[in-house]
Amino acid sequence: MIERSLFSPEHDMWRETVRRFVEKEIVPYHAQWEKDGIVPRELWLKAGEAGLLCCTVPEEYGGLGLDYLFDVVVFEELWRAGASGPGFLIHTDLVATYIKSFGTEEQKHQWLPKMVSGEAIGSLGMTEPHAGSDLKAIRTRAEKDGDDFVVNGQKVFISNGQMCDVLVLATKTDSSAGAKGVTLFLVDTSLPGFQRGQNLEKLGMKAQDTSELFFDNLRIPSSAMLGGEGEGFKLMMTKLSQERLAQAVRSATVIETMIEWTVDYTSERRAFDQTIADFQNTQFVLADLKARSVMARVFTDRCIELFMEGKLDPVDAAMAKMTTSELHCETADKCLQLFGGWGYMWEYPITRAYADARIVKIAGGSIEIMKTIIAREMFKGKLRRDK
Repeated sequence: MIERSLFSPEHDMWRETVRRFVEKEIVPYHAQWEKDGIVPRELWLKAGEAGLLCCTVPEEYGGLGLDYLFDVVVFEELWRAGASGPGFLIHTDLVATYIKSFGTEEQKHQWLPKMVSGEAIGSLGMTEPHAGSDLKAIRTRAEKDGDDFVVNGQKVFISNGQMCDVLVLATKTDSSAGAKGVTLFLVDTSLPGFQRGQNLEKLGMKAQDTSELFFDNLRIPSSAMLGGEGEGFKLMMTKLSQERLAQAVRSATVIETMIEWTVDYTSERRAFDQTIADFQNTQFVLADLKARSVMARVFTDRCIELFMEGKLDPVDAAMAKMTTSELHCETADKCLQLFGGWGYMWEYPITRAYADARIVKIAGGSIEIMKTIIAREMFKGKLRRDK
């Protein structure tokens, strides 16, 4: 079997630390958090104290200044444990990355130390009821008023929305300028005019709070702008490959985990005087999934390497996200089938993994968008729209 070569002994030691944290502080309580629809803020503070948040943030902003693989380890161990609740990915891989990459020194010093410690929870405000993958279609407006901007509009499907203290908010500052009219702001959610809607009830990811957010004459200073006015869409595009890579890492990890669960279960469960694993159909189904999971893992790890070298192409990221997402959903379905009736019981992790799986073909850009990105590269200059 091909061994992963990405990680150093330091990463392996870190993985053991993270795994112990997950087993002690998350696994015993996760079932209750699924019922609650949210994890307690205390978990974020414990994770911050243990160093699990924003591993790549430089020391001058309160972080450890580690490489991206330390964040990858945290994400993998959460997903391996079936922990849908803690929204560490959004917080670390997206919000902190936006601030670190595009923020002013004042913004970095204001928010990054608190995000590292877990004192401030980050969220990403982009999706709207009528604008998902098409970010140019957002309608939330930010209108200039003296030295401030006044924001009105709404967002939906916002992970960490019930708890966030800082929000990377996508707005329209010029409705007539298309993509060039999009501007990002760092919103302090304690300001008047920011309102949290209901915690949305979802098919899966039940411990992850997901909210509607509303902005009613929210006044924010010009100094809260992230990047320049009208540069928001361009900035978002530079981070989509990283977001899609994270989705691929998630899927590759969960696929492996579901296969392991199913091998263990079918090796013990008996029917017709033999184990479920003794049936050739079981062996063939799992052998097929295993072979393709290895292919997915190898390609995903290569994309991680390219990302760390600054060479991850948006098309490669789209291919990684698309193929792993589709295999993720297929694996969840086929593995649940081998659990039989028990696979439909919420107490079994395969059941929760099945419910959690469906979002991966939507989050980070739908499968259809990934196919469009790949096809445009294949047919560059050959399609009617290009002529």
